[in-house]
Amino acid sequence: MSCAYPHLFSSLEIRGHDIRNRILSTGHQTYLARGNLPGDDMVAYHEARAKGGVGLIINEAARFHASTLGEAPDLALLSDDAIPHYARLASAVHRHGAKLFGQLSHSGRVTRRMMNGMRGVVFAPSSTPENRFHVVPREMPAEMVAEIIASAAQAARRYAEAGYDGVELMASHGLLFAQFLNPGVNRREDMYGGSAENRLRPLRESLIGVRRAVGEDVVVGLRISVDEADEGGLDQEAVLAICRQLSEEGLVDYINTTLGTMASLGGSIHVVPPMEIPPAYVAAKAATIRAAVSVPVFVAGRINQPQIAEGVLAAGEADMCGMTRALIVDPDMPRKAREGRSDEIRACIGCNQACIGHFHAGYSISCIQNPSSGRELRLPAAAPTAGRSLKVLVAGGGPAGMKAAVTAAEMGHKVILSEASPRLGGQALLAQLLPDRFEFGGLVTNLATELALRQVEVRLNSRVTRGFVETVAPDGVIVATGSAPVGSEVEGQEAAHVVEAVDVLAGKVLPGARVVVADWRCDWIGIGLAMQLNRKGHHVRLAVNGICAGQNLQQYVRDHWAGKLHEAGIEVIPYARLFGVDGDTAYFLHGASGQPIVVEGVDTVVLASGNAPDTALERELGGTDVPFVTIGDCTIARSAEEAIYDGVASTRAFLAQVATNTGSLPTGAR
Repeated sequence: MSCAYPHLFSSLEIRGHDIRNRILSTGHQTYLARGNLPGDDMVAYHEARAKGGVGLIINEAARFHASTLGEAPDLALLSDDAIPHYARLASAVHRHGAKLFGQLSHSGRVTRRMMNGMRGVVFAPSSTPENRFHVVPREMPAEMVAEIIASAAQAARRYAEAGYDGVELMASHGLLFAQFLNPGVNRREDMYGGSAENRLRPLRESLIGVRRAVGEDVVVGLRISVDEADEGGLDQEAVLAICRQLSEEGLVDYINTTLGTMASLGGSIHVVPPMEIPPAYVAAKAATIRAAVSVPVFVAGRINQPQIAEGVLAAGEADMCGMTRALIVDPDMPRKAREGRSDEIRACIGCNQACIGHFHAGYSISCIQNPSSGRELRLPAAAPTAGRSLKVLVAGGGPAGMKAAVTAAEMGHKVILSEASPRLGGQALLAQLLPDRFEFGGLVTNLATELALRQVEVRLNSRVTRGFVETVAPDGVIVATGSAPVGSEVEGQEAAHVVEAVDVLAGKVLPGARVVVADWRCDWIGIGLAMQLNRKGHHVRLAVNGICAGQNLQQYVRDHWAGKLHEAGIEVIPYARLFGVDGDTAYFLHGASGQPIVVEGVDTVVLASGNAPDTALERELGGTDVPFVTIGDCTIARSAEEAIYDGVASTRAFLAQVATNTGSLPTGAR
């Protein structure tokens, strides 16, 4: 069978280990650890990707020294008691033909190291302040540095004894080994600082110790940021010299490149770059490393489609592509691509909401498009429901309704999806109109593909009413009619130009030359509209009813847009709750003090307000004996993540109950 991606599906041999393709799941925090060890959820998570055909998995960084361990559910590899737990994970990955490497990391200064609700003691090469967590660390004694070097070797031995194929040390993203390498951070004057040779010593001696500990059959690699993309960070020239030396000395079998640093707001955006950043944007920088070293070079950074990875490999920019989020949203992506079913791949849209967004909120990993990701044991793939096959009517073709229809079809039911408008997609269609967020529309494209694959009957321009339900006579109705702007009452708005954000996005109204966006939502709508209108030549001010623009966004998305707002010269007014308008003046109240904020010279006020559920159909069906359930925004307006999760979990529960019920069934179940 010929393959559309010959480079991507060629094997790669490293130190005698044959990796079946060039698709890599890079080390990434899942918060699926239990007691700092791989548990059932983590094993199931990685096994799903191995089963889906990935070539290599690098599990998330294990803490190998007590000085970096806090209370977060991170992995740790501090004693031999941990070996059997890691062996379970290795066995699960290996039985599906994938290779598994283990990652080792020490955060150094880029952590608050929280314990018992308090900040812990943070150690780093020097007491150099850090600009993201606002930590001034304690300088490591030389004895501790030596202990860390020895601990890395012992942790690597444990990986090897657990059956891992390789071990990767992290000198990326401004973590401890990168801190030693950086003369702006490492200000020591002992054997671990002062000269380039001394700054390299901790990493170099750790690699030597790891090799001795694991023997000759285990792969030893390095992850490093090819550029930390931050003032005072390691630059490309310095990193190139480090990689060349380690390669020439034979201390690494591969180099895994990335970009950025966790030690600053701007640099940390590149840890998990959002959709606003171009695909494969790190590849050209990785190519400079590949040209200078004799070992394979991996690269990651917004490589979310097999054709993009194929292009990187074909151009000789790297030897393997990190496609981590592509595998979170669709663990079967490699198998589908290899089998010529690329159209069936559920593509990552780079929203960052449930992957790194969950991590930053302290929750385990998932995906807005694939709620089963990270919940493999709690929310496994749908199977036909016991009992009779049903006729199911789904009212509403937004993300919730589309996913509900797919789920019902997977359960073996006959499904009719009715959407009142001419297009499927709901509010996601508006979201994709915002600047640099066209990729959000991929969510709709992916769901539409799933509907077609499962042969769901779709009726457009077809509003569901009580009469419609009586005509169709379904066994159950899934109400996914969405929400609409709550309609904020603004004093004086009848005498001023006050419009809704959705109407501006849809092109129904044209704002004046001088605009104030009253951003109650504190998410991407207010920011996006401000940027869009600015680019069209309007003078724009963004008044946020929160502490900052994008307060409710994942922090990398928020920080990216904060930078763009600043570059565009858009004034951001925080703590501003809209009170009223009068002619060309908008009046706000300070959210904390209650004092007035007066904004003059305004032609149009754009309301980015909240949404209220559309409950019309729910009320109509409430007087019938038709079983129904509400999902998504028509229950309460939230985000696409909750809508799609409802489309899976609530749909399964409701239809299982309907299919097996032999007596009366309560209506309006939620």
